[in-house]
Amino acid sequence: MTGAISSSASPQHGLTDRLARWARGLSGKAETEEEEPETEQRVRAGGASNREINRRRQLYADIGDFLFAHDLDLTPINFSVALDYLTGANIGVEKAIRAVMMERGTITNGWIESIAAEQRADEITPESLSSMLDKVEENLDQFTGLMHESRNSAKDYGAALQEQAKDLAAGGDSESILSRLVGLTRSMVEKTRQVESQLRDNQKQTQALKSSLESARRAAEHDHLTGLPNRRAFEAVLRDELALAQEQQEALSVAFCDIDHFKIINDTHGHDTGDRVLKFVAGLLAKASDDRCHVARHGGEEFVMLFRGKTAAETCEAVDGVREDLANRTLVNRTNGERMERVSFSAGVANVLAYEDPRGALKAADRALYLAKEHGRNRVYLAAETD
Repeated sequence: MTGAISSSASPQHGLTDRLARWARGLSGKAETEEEEPETEQRVRAGGASNREINRRRQLYADIGDFLFAHDLDLTPINFSVALDYLTGANIGVEKAIRAVMMERGTITNGWIESIAAEQRADEITPESLSSMLDKVEENLDQFTGLMHESRNSAKDYGAALQEQAKDLAAGGDSESILSRLVGLTRSMVEKTRQVESQLRDNQKQTQALKSSLESARRAAEHDHLTGLPNRRAFEAVLRDELALAQEQQEALSVAFCDIDHFKIINDTHGHDTGDRVLKFVAGLLAKASDDRCHVARHGGEEFVMLFRGKTAAETCEAVDGVREDLANRTLVNRTNGERMERVSFSAGVANVLAYEDPRGALKAADRALYLAKEHGRNRVYLAAETD
């Protein structure tokens, strides 16, 4: 047990006592409160620590049970959403999960990804982007001001040194002059340190803003489920590729691909399996992607492909190769291990340069896709350029 230090034990008794009282005040203890026996403190601390460990273990177990009950993958997104739901840390997530469980009885990986994407979208609003850009401009202005301040300080310091050097050369009081020189130098060193510190802070803030803007751009231009560029990103690529094709006099073709009977896949095997099918088809299409071929998820179960340097007929052959590859595969429902019915897609292809604008080519490809569906599915049709 620790007791009070007697006045004869140390000449620093007064200071020690004051420090002890001050420390107890910071910790929230009254000055008259007796210190607990050291053993009792350890017991209490150990008990609190054990309770925290048990609480965390139980939370981890609950999260694991939640993921297992819904057959969810062990991913950071799933873990985070489960944590928010079980702890009530995010009311929006909690309400959304309760609603979907009442409707379907279970949740899927794809649904959780859509919830996470919606939350990112909520965070990334035009107002927040505008605020970030304003902050970048503010940082740039601050950086410019700091550089001007630094240069002006250096000039003032140089001028002051010259004045003192003249006084010293003229035979002035050397001790007084040296004292002023030391003072000037110390002042300059301090200003330099301040500017360096501000520049470092400015650089950190700018880097953080740059990272936030890059994350916002990626979130705005990519499909959260498949990882492919989304419709918005594709439209920008289409404009750029059209300009390059016209400049270099190259062919440019577009293809719409739509998974056949996708609603039946969802209804028969569940939305989780449907999401996996979407990812699988996206992966097959993405294998063709390079600097001259761009693949994106256009929406729902529809994908779009853009080929520069390939004629519409050559694009038909390329897309048909992917179609045949998919149609000849045997997919298995991971949930129950059963073989699925054949998964296929239909496609429509159009020559972009045969139309007045890209929108006309997209409409023609969409009409060709519709005809492919109408005539039996699992086929690729070429749009007539007179459409």
